[in-house]
Amino acid sequence: MASRAQTLHRSSALLDHLARLMRLRTESAVAPLGLRPRHLVVLTVLREQGSPTQQALAAALQTDRTNLIGVLNELEADGLILRRRSTEDRRRHFVELTDEGIGRLSEAEAELAAAEDEVLAALDADQRETLYQLIAQATASHV
Repeated sequence: MASRAQTLHRSSALLDHLARLMRLRTESAVAPLGLRPRHLVVLTVLREQGSPTQQALAAALQTDRTNLIGVLNELEADGLILRRRSTEDRRRHFVELTDEGIGRLSEAEAELAAAEDEVLAALDADQRETLYQLIAQATASHV
């Protein structure tokens, strides 16, 4: 019988391997769309939050504002987002998805679903749902 420490180590290694498989497959799935995983995260948060300020977006993503500006510059250059200056405070910018950004995110999500199907092919629908629920539960206090 495996000890608790052995089980945790085994779980950690398997979770790391699964995350690596998903990351590699995800990157290759969205690269033809001109996107990287960090772009997807920003686009998804924008869809969920509407038009946050850059500062609020950085807080939601738990990232440095300087790093975020680089990602936003890339997304804006591709026409996927717009930044609008606040009329009350010219230093503040609101960020919003464009129609092109919404469309590209939808395409990416279809590709991501196919990637997930490929990586999790050994699991049936119920097992995938259980895996999702367990991961969500394990990460809930870290979000």
